[in-house]
Amino acid sequence: MLANSRMSQALSARSKQLSLAVVATGTLMIVLDGSIVTVAMPAMQSDLGFTPAGLSWVVNAYLIAFGSLLLLAGRLGDLLGRRRMFLYGTGVFTAASLLAGVAASPAVLIAARFLQGVGSAMAAAVSLGILVTLFTEARERARAIAVFSFTGAAGASIGQVVGGVLTDALTWNWIFFINLPIGLASLVVAAAVLPRDRGLGLSAGADILGALLVTAGLMLGIYTVVKVESYGWTSAHTLGLGALAALLLAAFVARQARARTPLVPLRIFRSRQVTGANLVQILMVAALFSFQVLVALYLQRVRGYGAAETGLAMLPAAVVIGAVSLGVSARLNARFGERRVLLAGLALLVAMLVLLTRLPERANYAVDLLPVMLLAAGFGLALPALTSLGMSGASESDAGLASGVFNTTQQIGMALGVAVLSTLAASRTESRLSAGATEAAALTSGYQLAFTVGAALLVAAFVIAYAVVRKPKTPAPAEPLTTAHLHVTA
Repeated sequence: MLANSRMSQALSARSKQLSLAVVATGTLMIVLDGSIVTVAMPAMQSDLGFTPAGLSWVVNAYLIAFGSLLLLAGRLGDLLGRRRMFLYGTGVFTAASLLAGVAASPAVLIAARFLQGVGSAMAAAVSLGILVTLFTEARERARAIAVFSFTGAAGASIGQVVGGVLTDALTWNWIFFINLPIGLASLVVAAAVLPRDRGLGLSAGADILGALLVTAGLMLGIYTVVKVESYGWTSAHTLGLGALAALLLAAFVARQARARTPLVPLRIFRSRQVTGANLVQILMVAALFSFQVLVALYLQRVRGYGAAETGLAMLPAAVVIGAVSLGVSARLNARFGERRVLLAGLALLVAMLVLLTRLPERANYAVDLLPVMLLAAGFGLALPALTSLGMSGASESDAGLASGVFNTTQQIGMALGVAVLSTLAASRTESRLSAGATEAAALTSGYQLAFTVGAALLVAAFVIAYAVVRKPKTPAPAEPLTTAHLHVTA
């Protein structure tokens, strides 16, 4: 009897570890896809005939779908079962990767990227819930989330390099084909080891109308910003669609105040920690996602780097972010407090983008770019502290909702950053070209403007963090939720 009990416990432990492995692998695939695309964008533009503005939709289509659907996917995971949602999401993502790999036109690639975003939202929205359900003891849960977060950081670190190597050695199509064996293996293992959960059932309610309103509002808003380059900020097109997007989002807020089962109960925003942390995150991620995209474009289009060289050039930033976030941030938070660490991290990031505003046309990597990469350590300090502060303001019953909101604002920040700053850079570049500047000089000027605006966004984030975000009266428990979202952006 005792032997049978021990065997049951061993099998349970083994099943947990396999479940952790498959969820972490799914996360790796999502994060890898997010960073691997950036270095291959010039090759996609050349091969498929993308316009400069159209090229941004390779990133925007994914981010819009991902950011817009996280809340709904999380709710459906509660209703239909998290295991089922993870399997469906991984399947959609894998199939969309195949479609992206065989795409022969910009329209097909953009559609495939949108579907990848849908699949990513379905899988990512329930991943943390699966782990929290499986690992109920505090220490084992902390270890599981550490592995989960490390996998995300590793995905970001290797994505740039793998994307460059695949693009140079084969073609850009292979950055999507690489998802096929990973996705299929994840599906097979996940179907075998993830625990079955019945969910609450659709009768428990899902605010479909609210989901449609917020999704439509976000999509229309991002589209409006991206098309500013063509129509101008004060055109009827921009003002009209912008007003419609704002109306849809206002209707979403009104719906949440009245709905019996709201997608986002508005009570959560009564906490200044939750509200302040999400505002800071939108500004911070908007500024820093442009760093990842625009620096890669600068290296290839201005300095003439190949895709593999670009990946290697960006690698120090990803390595430093992963090392700091997983290695020292927790100890610093414990010693100095999350708010101080957050402010220190934001200060380093402001310095990073200020250096980039002075980026010369003929930059020397060791002198002009390597210091920038090392200052990216500020992100490794800021994100764990920001997550801890944001989660500490939520009650135990609101922890899952606070987690979903935090994930969503992270994706909104990414989409807005790419849309706004890429548009500003393109507009400045065209203006300089019209004035007779060389292509390299015009591109550099455009990127400098984008980095200047990004630095201003980070200054605003610092001010909000200093004025609004405060340490809660009751210390937050040392739960893994403090690093649960690192896998999305690391």
